[in-house]
Amino acid sequence: MKVVNKKVISMFAILIIFTIACSQVSPKQMNAAGSGTWSSPFTVLQAIGNQNGSTQSVEGYVVGQPTSSSSVVTSNFPNDYALALADSSGESNTNNMVYVQIPSSYRSSFGLQSNPGLLGEKIKVTGSLAAYFSHPGVKSSTAFETVEEGGATDPTDPPAYGEYYRTAEGKTGESLKTALHNIIDDHQTLSYSDVWGALRVTDEDPANTNNVILLYSGRSQSKMTNGGGVDDWNREHVWAKSHGDFGTTQGPGTDLHHLRPTDVTVNSTRGNLDFDNGGTQHTEAPGNYYDGDSWEPRDEVKGDVARMIFYMAVRYEGDSGELDLEINNNVNNGSAPYHGKVSVLLQWHAQDPVDAREIRRNDIIFEQYQGNRNPFIDHPEWAEMIW
Repeated sequence: MKVVNKKVISMFAILIIFTIACSQVSPKQMNAAGSGTWSSPFTVLQAIGNQNGSTQSVEGYVVGQPTSSSSVVTSNFPNDYALALADSSGESNTNNMVYVQIPSSYRSSFGLQSNPGLLGEKIKVTGSLAAYFSHPGVKSSTAFETVEEGGATDPTDPPAYGEYYRTAEGKTGESLKTALHNIIDDHQTLSYSDVWGALRVTDEDPANTNNVILLYSGRSQSKMTNGGGVDDWNREHVWAKSHGDFGTTQGPGTDLHHLRPTDVTVNSTRGNLDFDNGGTQHTEAPGNYYDGDSWEPRDEVKGDVARMIFYMAVRYEGDSGELDLEINNNVNNGSAPYHGKVSVLLQWHAQDPVDAREIRRNDIIFEQYQGNRNPFIDHPEWAEMIW
């Protein structure tokens, strides 16, 4: 009888272990760790363990909408501003969730009030791993995508940005330029002194959040070393402020989409030069070249520079009492409201494609400061369609 009881007990123990194992696998659960790239995203557990402000891709199941640091609702969603992800579709413990901030451009597609059917679905998001609702989170997100179970996503697919560019769809040439102008016009402006603080956010070094990365030299430098000293960083107007003589007035003079931190002496050398290839290499910023009428930035930011110039030529079209800024194929534009050379800028635009840091910067300006975007970061193909 004792032998029988031992067998029964052993079988019962095995059954309990099997039941526990099954309960942990179902509902759907993800366990494979990734490297944080779009093609190999972090799990939610990895995202929780790496809240260091770095920009990473994360994949998980939508398990509700956070309403506080310890509360997630699964029905009657109050708005489209946030969602919670977990490695299991049935997760109810908020300690095992990451809270995702949804930018306005994605709310119509990924907000739970508008899309309650997303509950239980797997999605992938790229953003900054930082606290949200005082809870492990993903903020300043730059890409969202639903993921088919067992399927793959295409890391080259650009984000859709919701309805933001709807009125520009199907247009080319001047019609497209006008449509884009009307979309990005009348942005919220900053004072020139406010630009210091904004650049500390938009150009933060993801590897050292105490630093900013300088545009031309690529040097990582303390955020607080801004000023006029030899090795300080200052505010570079990529569209030279003398080209149109707008100075530092609110509007073009304080527009973050073309203002970047640069080394003081490098900025001084660049001055108001137009953009073109060739010249003498700058000793303090290797990879940058200049001569008497032009400046060539390092390869890593050639496209960034081109897209900033394209933005300025579309944002400022002469209405509402503003300047009409245009790009041409000349150098030595002086104080005229022109910048060149467009043929070279288009080459740089193709040579140096949009990268994650540029997308992140565009999102920060849109979400936190100006409320408008650089269309040529979101849709690089539009540059050739206009110019």
